[in-house]
Amino acid sequence: MLASQRRSRILEEIRRSGAVRVSALVERLGVSDMTVRRDLEVLAQQGQLQKVHGGAVLPGGRSTEEPGFAAKSSRENAEKLAIATAAVRLVEPGMAVGVSAGTTTWTFARLLRDLPDITVVTNSVQVADVFSRRPRTDQTVVLTGGIRTPSEALVGPFAVTAIRSVNLDVMFMGVHGMDVRSGYTTPNLMEAETDRAFVAASRRFVVLADHTKYGVLGISTIADIDAADVLITDSGLADEHQRALRDRVGDLVVVDAAADEEPNENAESETGA
Repeated sequence: MLASQRRSRILEEIRRSGAVRVSALVERLGVSDMTVRRDLEVLAQQGQLQKVHGGAVLPGGRSTEEPGFAAKSSRENAEKLAIATAAVRLVEPGMAVGVSAGTTTWTFARLLRDLPDITVVTNSVQVADVFSRRPRTDQTVVLTGGIRTPSEALVGPFAVTAIRSVNLDVMFMGVHGMDVRSGYTTPNLMEAETDRAFVAASRRFVVLADHTKYGVLGISTIADIDAADVLITDSGLADEHQRALRDRVGDLVVVDAAADEEPNENAESETGA
């Protein structure tokens, strides 16, 4: 089992029960005590759990906890890039493309900005900033108004009104969590309403979610799991969860994070990189 798959299993267990013991993980995963402790240390550094004596617990709140953009931008970067690389292949010149807020969609935007003749509608300050740093005359970028959230999304009635006035060829959405029963979820009630408007405005709905999002539950459901025409995730997702999703999603795309490298950037740094 790869380290990413092992850590995904650890997170799934802690999200189910609220806590895990090192001894139980050693038995379930079939690895050494040292390997489990090393995995817990990595996950703790990423802010995904809190280490305690003999194991680990959830890092504070659950369904309403909303990590900020900076905190999330340091997690699963290789997986996010592989997902973004697969997603950008779904875009063609002449399309109107919706892009929601999030660090995975921010990574996607960095690749999307190289495509000609597209219109991008986003409620993400960070995504809009990606395009403003390298403006092109053959691209149009529309940033909705709204109330700013910790994840740098613009939400609320202003955002919803703007989104309802457009028709999108394809919507690319990052999510806080996904689950076969609860669907795609977010910890922010107003963001859920804004995201639902995006789904309604699009002809094709694509979800970008790395393996750590499986089993995470936000307070509000954006859409049912089978609402996605395409779900792009990474190979760190356990096989049984891939099978469950494949039975429900129109097209499940599983990418290998090791297949891609970070995109080249110029000397200008970008917030959240």
